[in-house]
Amino acid sequence: MQFPETLKYTKDHEWIKIEGNTATIGITDFAQHELGDIVFVDINAKGKAISAHEIFGTVEAVKTVSDLYLPVSGTITEVNPELEGNPEYVNSDPYGKGWMVKMTIDNAADANDLMDVNAYKQLIGE
Repeated sequence: MQFPETLKYTKDHEWIKIEGNTATIGITDFAQHELGDIVFVDINAKGKAISAHEIFGTVEAVKTVSDLYLPVSGTITEVNPELEGNPEYVNSDPYGKGWMVKMTIDNAADANDLMDVNAYKQLIGE
């Protein structure tokens, strides 16, 4: 499994890439592996202001449905349009084509509470 060192991670297995006051969010390689084959991604949050740790959508796998939690507070500005027809991108490229949302962050300092790659690896027993 891969875990890019430039990202931050949550205990709920989301990753976040922050560039200025914009963030890209998805689920980790570990999460997609645990869920199995992703068959549907449901995110209806574009344009919504959402607080950290609130649900912004769901991922449906063959055997289960899992909630997606926002790592930091802000406004969802974009939902990955490719996932509607290609939910398998979450499995094949979770940090690239499988990204889920982009958002404007309310407070960049909120990211200081997230895990770095070493803390995340420790959480999952890597």
